[in-house]
Amino acid sequence: MNVRLPAVALVAAALALALARAQAQMPGGGGPPSVGVVQAEPTQITETSQYVGRIQAQHRVAVVARVTAFLERRDFVEGSEVTKGQLLYQLEQAPFEADLAAKQAAVAEAQAMLQNATLAFRRAESLIKTPAGQQSLVDSTRATMLSDAAQVQAANAQVRASQINLGYTAIHAPIAGKIGRSAVSAGNVVSPSSGTLATIVSQDPMDVVFPVSLTDELALRRRYAGAGGFGSVVIRIKLPGGRMYDQTGRLNFVDNTVSTSTDTVILRGSIPNPPISALKVGGATQRELIDGEFVTVLLEGAQPISLLAIPRAAVMTDQRGDYVYTVGAAHKVALTRITLGQSTATTATVTTGLHQGDTVIVDGLQKVHPGEVVAPGPASPPMHAAPSALHGDTHQGAASGR
Repeated sequence: MNVRLPAVALVAAALALALARAQAQMPGGGGPPSVGVVQAEPTQITETSQYVGRIQAQHRVAVVARVTAFLERRDFVEGSEVTKGQLLYQLEQAPFEADLAAKQAAVAEAQAMLQNATLAFRRAESLIKTPAGQQSLVDSTRATMLSDAAQVQAANAQVRASQINLGYTAIHAPIAGKIGRSAVSAGNVVSPSSGTLATIVSQDPMDVVFPVSLTDELALRRRYAGAGGFGSVVIRIKLPGGRMYDQTGRLNFVDNTVSTSTDTVILRGSIPNPPISALKVGGATQRELIDGEFVTVLLEGAQPISLLAIPRAAVMTDQRGDYVYTVGAAHKVALTRITLGQSTATTATVTTGLHQGDTVIVDGLQKVHPGEVVAPGPASPPMHAAPSALHGDTHQGAASGR
């Protein structure tokens, strides 16, 4: 007992000394709580909205046979890019050449009959002023001549039809683009009822089509009304792997109807799709964007705008929405309701509720209440609100970051 009492007293003295030192280090000895603050300052950001879209070729052609014939050969590499007018398929020509020759012979026969009818008409017409002439003979030979002239026209039309059919035996590419697999091989009989022989899709530029909710479409329209409308919007694309595509595009179409099932409006933009020079597959040119590919579409304003920015840590949320604690006159705390713009994990932009220079509490939020007097000081660490931190953030990002 005599040994333990001094030890207890020693511990008590040490605790009392530590408490005294802690109280001595407290500012003001129990004064207002210290908080870290920043001032709301403007920063330049690029407004961005994000949607899910699909890449579509601007032109798509299904190559079909126009006549019935044997397929002699295929003159393209599947998956390659073809030029407009390039020969794709060669059909058997001999039957069509024979038919054309027969039709040309029919023209020659009709022309001979017309020539004979014309001579007969002229003879009958020359005799009309003589006792041997008869008006009925003139009328009859004239009708025969006109009938034979019509036969010549019909025969020429048949020749033209045969020439067209002969031309159909060589199937050419109607557009430039990338051709897919061939549905038939040489030796098969093809006809108009055979269906699609191959499909060609244009490659550069490509369209990107994406649905936008009617609410977002109206908001986008208001946002860019003073900046040239949708023509001032820049389209960026995030590829399926998450990598940003290095080309930008422009909006060129807004649909004129709203989908009754999804309450969305279809928007479309055009974006370049140059070849990837270093990548060849089977000798075929490869490009980044593929018809039918799903992508993430980012709509960006052409010009940055100025918005107030504060640290994201200063923003709190309750059932009524977002708010911050601000320090006003006499260092009193006030609860200020705000509306957020685009945000990142570290920085939030404020569209309404704050003014430039307003003092916002960042550190010590858990120990302050509205109406309480505080001792403000610089927030630590300081806010970094570089415009690049907000560039490319999405329309949905402000909500997801809360």
